[in-house]
Amino acid sequence: MNLAERDTALRELMDDPDCDPDALAATLERFDLVNRAIGGWGRVWRRGIRPRLQRLGRPARVLDVGSGGGDVVARLATWAERDGLDVEWLGIDPDPRALEVARTRESARVSFAATDAAGLRAAGETFDLVLSNHVLHHLEAAELAEFAADTRALATGTVMHADIERGRLAYALYGIGITALERGTFLRTDGLRSIRRSYRAEELESALGSPWRVASPAPFRLLAVADGDA
Repeated sequence: MNLAERDTALRELMDDPDCDPDALAATLERFDLVNRAIGGWGRVWRRGIRPRLQRLGRPARVLDVGSGGGDVVARLATWAERDGLDVEWLGIDPDPRALEVARTRESARVSFAATDAAGLRAAGETFDLVLSNHVLHHLEAAELAEFAADTRALATGTVMHADIERGRLAYALYGIGITALERGTFLRTDGLRSIRRSYRAEELESALGSPWRVASPAPFRLLAVADGDA
């Protein structure tokens, strides 16, 4: 497998509007286990998100763009409540199939809506923090630039976009480790395709440009961070 360059010709099965709806729903539901295992969100919460929200000293609004099945934003909301933070969380995704799964995770502090970053920007919305998980590798160059601009325009504070880092070891370990969860889902095929489409740190920093900076918060993970300009 040649992982020297991004394979942007690949398309994930779950992005097909005619894909098996049961397999898609199972994939979205089981992403929770995958993200818990390899997403690195615990460290991002402790070192990045929680300190920023604490410094506000007031209730906060946080946006998850491309929230998929909603597991990441629901888990962050649980941690915020545990840590005594008053936060309103909104997950957005234009795909009604994803929203159907995400809305099973709604709560008093977590809601979901069928829109995208450009739509919220046009509506004049702003948030204290904007984040995403596994969105960047889906985007072509022009889409990446628009997404970066739209999400910065929505944030009065910080923007954080988390994604996979492409590499041979990540590819090999994921292919083996996902076996127990893959049955009836797209997790194996789409996960391996995602790795092949993903960036390395220097590639992502170059693609995003100033003022973005890219770090690795956990093995095989990237986190692109910039100040908002809302």
